Amino acid sequence: MNVQIVAVSTAESSQLTTKQDPSPPCRLKWVPTSTDHIVEAEKHLLSLVKTGYKTEQVDIGSGPSGSKIKWFRSSSNEPRYINTVTFDSSQDSPTIVLIHGYGASQGFFFRNFDTLASKFQVIAIDLLGWGGSSRPDFTCKSTEETEAWFIDSFEEWRKAKNLTNFILLGHSFGGYVASKYSLKHPEHVKHLILAGPAGFANESEHSSEQFAKFKSSWKGAVADHIWECNFTPQKLIRGLGPWGRNIVQKYTGNRFGSYSQGDPLTEEESKLLTEYFYHTLAAKASGELCLKYIFSLGAFARKPLLESASEWKVPTTFIYGVVDWMDYQGAELARKEMKVPCDIIRVPQAGHYVFIDNPSGFHEAVLYACHKYICPGSSEVPLFPQGLTAV
Repeated sequence: MNVQIVAVSTAESSQLTTKQDPSPPCRLKWVPTSTDHIVEAEKHLLSLVKTGYKTEQVDIGSGPSGSKIKWFRSSSNEPRYINTVTFDSSQDSPTIVLIHGYGASQGFFFRNFDTLASKFQVIAIDLLGWGGSSRPDFTCKSTEETEAWFIDSFEEWRKAKNLTNFILLGHSFGGYVASKYSLKHPEHVKHLILAGPAGFANESEHSSEQFAKFKSSWKGAVADHIWECNFTPQKLIRGLGPWGRNIVQKYTGNRFGSYSQGDPLTEEESKLLTEYFYHTLAAKASGELCLKYIFSLGAFARKPLLESASEWKVPTTFIYGVVDWMDYQGAELARKEMKVPCDIIRVPQAGHYVFIDNPSGFHEAVLYACHKYICPGSSEVPLFPQGLTAV
C-alpha cells in the first residue's frame, strides 16, 4: 500500500489522521493543532469527571510594573492569560490550587477532581506557556529570569483571582514552581503539598557513580550538548510530524497501561488522555523552553531547593510514589533544615505520576495532610492511612 503525506499549510503544529479514499492509495493528512484544539481535547477529557466545573481564561495583564522579564516588556498585543478550571464545591471548603508538571497540563489530574472537590474548592491551572494558557515567545536567558517567568505570572493570576490563604499542590516541575512561589510569597500559602517534586536533589550528593561515568564519556558529552541546546521532548514530537501522535499514544498506553504501577487507565481514559497530551505537546513552543535554565542534564536543579530549606515558611507535605524516580531522600535532607512542620508520605503501587497510578492512595495522603483545614477546630489527629508509609 502506498502512503502519501499531504501537507496543509498552517502556522500551527499538527496531528495525524487517516482519510479513507474509496480507492487506494489511502492518504495521511495534517490536521492543525492550536489552543482551540487543546481546549476541545481538555473538554473531552474532563467529560470523565462527574463534578461540575467552569473554565476561564484569566487575564494576567502585561506583567508587574518595572519587571525585567522580557515577555512582560513585549510590545505584542497578544493576550496573556492563564487557563483555569474551577470545580463546584461548598463555599466553606478550603481552597486548593493544583499545578501540573513538565510536559503535562492541568487535565492530568482528571482522576482526582471528583474526590478532591468533595472536600476542597479545587482550582487547576495551566502554567504560562503550557496547555491551554497563552504561549508567548520564551525569551528568558537565565535561571533567575526563567523562575520569575513562572512565579510572577502565577502571582498575577492569584491577584486576578483575588485568592489568598490557599493550599498549593504542585507535581514534579510544578512542585518546583510551587516551592519557589511559596518562598517568595509565603503569606498567601497556608500549606504546601509537593507530589514527586523536582529540584530538591543535589547532583553532587545524589548522582550515582554510573551517571558520573556516563557524563564523563563521549556519549555523556553528546547528551549534555543536546541538553544545553535546549532540545525538548516536545521538539521531538513536532519533528516526527505525522508520526508524533503515535509516539504519544504508545507512551500513554505503556506508562499508564501495560507498565502501570497501580490502577491502569481504561481504554476510554487512555484515548482521551492521549488526544489531550498530544495537542499540549505539539502546540507552539513556549514554557517548555525553561528546561535547560532550571535543570542540568539528569534533571538536577541549577538552584536546588535544598539550599533554601532553612528559609521555608510554609508547612509542607511531600508525597512520593514508592517507585517514583524522584528521590525522596532529597526531601529528607530538606526536612532537617526546615523550621516548619514537614511530613513525607510514600504511596504504594505508584510511580512518578502518583495521582494517576494510585489515585485513592494519593487522595488519602492529601486528606491526611490537610485534615486541620477540612475540619477546622478539631483537636483530633486522624489515624495515618493504612497502606501508606510515613518517612
